[in-house]
Amino acid sequence: MPGQIPQDFRRVVVAAAVGNVIEWYDFYIFGSLAAVLSVKFFDKTNPVAALLSTIALFTAGFLIRPLGAFLFGYLGDRVGRKYTFIVTLTGMGLGTAAIGLIPTYASIGVAAAFILFGLRIIQGLCLGGEYGGAITYVAEHVSDERRGYYTGWLQTSPTLGIVVSLAVIVGTRTYLGNDAFNAWGWRIPFLISFLLVIMAVYIRLQLGETPVFTAMKAKGGMVQNPWKEAFLSPNIKFILVAIVVLLGQGVVWYSGQFWALYFLQTVKKLDVLTSSSIVGAALLIASPTLILFGWLSDNIGRKPVILGGMFLAALTYYPLYAWLGEVTNPGAVNYPTAIFIIFILVSYVGMVYGPVGAFLAEYFPSRIRYTSVSVPYHIGNGWGGGLVPFITSAAFLSTGSVGRALIYPIAVPAVCFIICLFVMPETRHNRIWGPEKAPAAVGS
Repeated sequence: MPGQIPQDFRRVVVAAAVGNVIEWYDFYIFGSLAAVLSVKFFDKTNPVAALLSTIALFTAGFLIRPLGAFLFGYLGDRVGRKYTFIVTLTGMGLGTAAIGLIPTYASIGVAAAFILFGLRIIQGLCLGGEYGGAITYVAEHVSDERRGYYTGWLQTSPTLGIVVSLAVIVGTRTYLGNDAFNAWGWRIPFLISFLLVIMAVYIRLQLGETPVFTAMKAKGGMVQNPWKEAFLSPNIKFILVAIVVLLGQGVVWYSGQFWALYFLQTVKKLDVLTSSSIVGAALLIASPTLILFGWLSDNIGRKPVILGGMFLAALTYYPLYAWLGEVTNPGAVNYPTAIFIIFILVSYVGMVYGPVGAFLAEYFPSRIRYTSVSVPYHIGNGWGGGLVPFITSAAFLSTGSVGRALIYPIAVPAVCFIICLFVMPETRHNRIWGPEKAPAAVGS
């Protein structure tokens, strides 16, 4: 019965989460190995241009995500949640694994970069449909009263994906040694995706469709054109509000987790092993904050928790990164303090990201939920957050100033915080059961 947690609900969460872990493992393998990939797929005579080109390719995968959300959101609302996010997972995993097979620039010249670009686009398109499917799938199994807590478990999966990617990179580099890893061992983390995707698809195939979608389909409550109802109707105002929320959330997410790694590698010039170990340890310790703040949002509301994270991030990013810079000088790294600082940064991520899945599921009606969750998420999170590595790295490389590099990560959450104070609704008491539920009641 809707509203009651099914007996196999742990399998539901695991099935959704394992796909997200693999999706983000795939994405972060690319980002973490940007320095290595830049010399494999671009002209090495200009290392700065090669690195920025690699980061630009990484960013392109984010920029294409809303199109993937648009396409797979339609399928998810028309065909079903389960099979749509099996397709997205498969495409993402195979696209990543194929990167491990591409000939390098030294072998085929500029064609290597074009092939890499094509695979990044496939990754971005598929990832565009993954998050909305996973959140919708879990939310449509769980009771209204504990949605923040259970979707908070799902929200840990991207962070765990980063940890797994870092662990694979560190383990492979340590086992092979730097020379072998840089020569050919960098391919191994990509090729592991073949095994991971087989495991995840098998797990997802064991589960059925969500009870909400099944009931909606049985009652004939499915919308004929999710795109039209979501974007060409008064519902567009709810899409726009969600985008503002997710812009702030996305920038905090990437600034707290991803640019911490870029900062250690690009600004402080720490080697991959040292920087990955620091960030990986902090992520493992801080991952439970996503569950904690998801649970807290069940009790005090989604809005105060999410906006609290934006406010603290905008207020403290500069002193925290300045402090991180002081304790991570090459040859004199203070590991406990560095891990603690990144733990604080990731705790802000827990505040903005832990409750946001529940907020999105409650904000939109079942008949257009997959589309309406996916598209704003990947515009706000994918574009707003996805631009963080490129903008911050480019700003630092061109000015040498950490303060100027942090302008974007500070300004976006600050502006979104102010706007959301007035336009973001509280959705904690909204009920999602029933395809006829419209977002017109949101904000009460």
